[in-house]
Amino acid sequence: MFKEEVAERYKQIQDEICRGLEIADGKGKFEEELWERSGGGGGRTRIMQNGAVIEKGGVNFSAVHGKLPEAVKKAFNVTEDDFFATGVSIVIHPNHPLVPIIHMNIRYFELNEETRWFGGGIDLTPHYVFENDARFFHHKLKQACDDFSTDFYPKFKTHADDYFFIKHREETRGIGGIFYDRLKPENTNLSWEQILDFSANVGETFLPIYTELIDRNRDKEFTEAHKEWQYQRRSRYVEFNLVYDSGTKFGLETNGRIESILMSLPPQANWGYNVQPEVNSEEYKTVQLLKKGINWV
Repeated sequence: MFKEEVAERYKQIQDEICRGLEIADGKGKFEEELWERSGGGGGRTRIMQNGAVIEKGGVNFSAVHGKLPEAVKKAFNVTEDDFFATGVSIVIHPNHPLVPIIHMNIRYFELNEETRWFGGGIDLTPHYVFENDARFFHHKLKQACDDFSTDFYPKFKTHADDYFFIKHREETRGIGGIFYDRLKPENTNLSWEQILDFSANVGETFLPIYTELIDRNRDKEFTEAHKEWQYQRRSRYVEFNLVYDSGTKFGLETNGRIESILMSLPPQANWGYNVQPEVNSEEYKTVQLLKKGINWV
């Protein structure tokens, strides 16, 4: 069946990314926890902590099924009860303040043959925005999208700018990326198999992008002031994930495994009161680039 094919592809992507990140880090190893959901299904949570570069990183796979809670049915505007959902979710928090935080999610959701879709995306949250890195990141995402449709990148990039926006701060979480939801043949001119191939292509783009960004920045010197700014920027990441992130909400609403859901949170973050970077400082220049609509390609 199609949903089993999707889940198997996603498990392979999880395996490949974990192997590649262990090589890129050079020290850290993923620890795996297998878990079962009381309502049906389960997953593989893989966490790396205290690596050479990766302070805390999660690469999670899940395939769950069961009865959809009323709150989720209302949010999705559906009436069916039985659901199936599978996906890979990744968040990496580096210990080096000049290496960016990265997030990726690819997922498939199904109620029945008529009501099903793919979603996902990749976004980057640098503590310090380096414009060459931002251009490289967006160029690679555009390539991944253009392999399937030249309409995808501009549409999904705009969607990411809008989605990864911290409204109460009036700033983007980072430099965006791509974000898409409810992809199906009717709105893509692709078959279900082609949409699965696109979803897998997004997943397979993660590793070469992030290993390059690690290698570009891991040997740069940094100061205590850089670390303090890193902790401050991490707090914005926490605020977004707890207030706005739809995956976090879905996991909590469907009685998901709490440690897997909240693995996206950093090991340490600071909330200094009314922190304002000095004008024309590195920190100030970064904040000026946390805006929607910047064209990086």
